[in-house]
Amino acid sequence: MSRIAIIGAGAWGTALAIQAARAGREVTLWARDPARAGDIAMRRENPRLPGIAIDKAITVTADFATLSADLFLLAVPVQHLRAVAQGLPAGPAVICAKGIEAATGLMPSEMLAELAPGRPLAVLSGPNFAAEIARGLPAAAVIAAREAALRQRIMAALASDQFRLYGNDDPIGAELGGAAKNVIAIAAGAVIGAGLGENARAALITRGLAEMARLAHALGGRAETMSGLAGLGDLVLTATGPMSRNFSLGLALGQGERLSAALPRLRGVAEGVATAPALVARAAKAGCDLPIAAAVAAVLAGKASLGEAMTGLFARPLRDE
Repeated sequence: MSRIAIIGAGAWGTALAIQAARAGREVTLWARDPARAGDIAMRRENPRLPGIAIDKAITVTADFATLSADLFLLAVPVQHLRAVAQGLPAGPAVICAKGIEAATGLMPSEMLAELAPGRPLAVLSGPNFAAEIARGLPAAAVIAAREAALRQRIMAALASDQFRLYGNDDPIGAELGGAAKNVIAIAAGAVIGAGLGENARAALITRGLAEMARLAHALGGRAETMSGLAGLGDLVLTATGPMSRNFSLGLALGQGERLSAALPRLRGVAEGVATAPALVARAAKAGCDLPIAAAVAAVLAGKASLGEAMTGLFARPLRDE
């Protein structure tokens, strides 16, 4: 896997391209917008990652038809993934986006399996802010794939001295962890924004993790995956880190800002907005209760105020943990 193509030139896709080049691979970074691709190629910098140089060895292109690689890293937002994946050349693909397709309720791996049955698939997930990966700061992540040989090859292709990768054979759990943590992070931000305190945030993160574990088990993954990098690690980072878009959105909502006003100010996509209702609907079909995610979905849809959502959570029947 010496040739790697990254699909999506946002902050995360660009950071992955820089990391793949750092690991010694031949790298192509694809951007949907030709003007954006040309600007990045000329300036050797992405505005989403100011001050971070993009190695001249990384090819930047908007020509999807000419893409050829041993491995494709899919780093476009989940809600746009289907359109891009329909024309993806044959070859192993790593899902690097986190969320659930709102229109279908499908996880990215399920969507890709529909579009290209038999394509080797893996999931990259973990507590990773794009800017820190791009700068080469120490980090760890999970490569989840059912086939041991595939995940070993991907790990060897992407790992470096400062980017440690662990294998995992539970891609369902890894995907769900990456999707659900964004929803819980919105709730955590709202709690802090509303001045409800660190006790409330800690309780919310802990109970949110329990929701994630229940859903993973209900959908055929493993609850214990939520105790690792793709679950707890990613949740803690996203629900506490100031660079988290989902936490920042929740913070604004907790401070009384309207969703329509808060979204345009984000640098990038807050995947938790589209994921929350899709996650709750998917859980309902599996007979799985997600009270925190349901409360977030209700607030985002304007069906409940933050105060009403919190009251509803605390009014739930008392029971053992």
